[in-house]
Amino acid sequence: MRQLIVIGAPISIAFLINETAWSASAFLIGMISIGALAAHQITSQVAAILFIIPSGISMAANMRVAHAVGRSDGPGIKRAGLVAMLLGIVFATILTLVVIVARFKIAKFFLADEADATIGLATNLLLVGASCFIPSAMCSIALGSLRGLKDTRAPLLFAAMSQWLIGFSLSYVLGLNVGLGAIGIWIGLAMGTTVYAALLLLRFQLLASRRLFRPDI
Repeated sequence: MRQLIVIGAPISIAFLINETAWSASAFLIGMISIGALAAHQITSQVAAILFIIPSGISMAANMRVAHAVGRSDGPGIKRAGLVAMLLGIVFATILTLVVIVARFKIAKFFLADEADATIGLATNLLLVGASCFIPSAMCSIALGSLRGLKDTRAPLLFAAMSQWLIGFSLSYVLGLNVGLGAIGIWIGLAMGTTVYAALLLLRFQLLASRRLFRPDI
């Protein structure tokens, strides 16, 4: 029970930090206009649907890394994580291109009876949101790989730093202070997610390299 709590509690808190940061961004966008909030909701729904594939790869990476740890296979740990990340990048790139190409049809599907200005904002948000797909996929898969190594505390710290200190702060500044509106808020979220992905990837590389030379740790 102690091991479950020690490993699982940081995962739960990290989930809470991530979700509250993205939920708080909706309050910021709601301060701009109803149309901006509608466009934000569409982009969030599309991102949530497309996030299913990286989530599945993340679970597979978690198991493969954990199996490699169990058999003290240092090279296998690194190989399992990196192959999963490469697969996630491929799928995320394909989905990004699909959304970029079909963003006008997606916006009109949700906002068939809305004004052209709202549809235009939704297409722009989908374009900015598409830039989050690859970093989001990397975040999910790197988190799964780190969980296979029982590393959950450092990712919790990374989540707080990147999603709130960097992402939400930039969203507030760019969206409300600079005046970029909903697009600025999404740019801030994208930058926070990118920093999060980079930190998680570096963390996995560090721990996997340690296991490569010392498989017994």
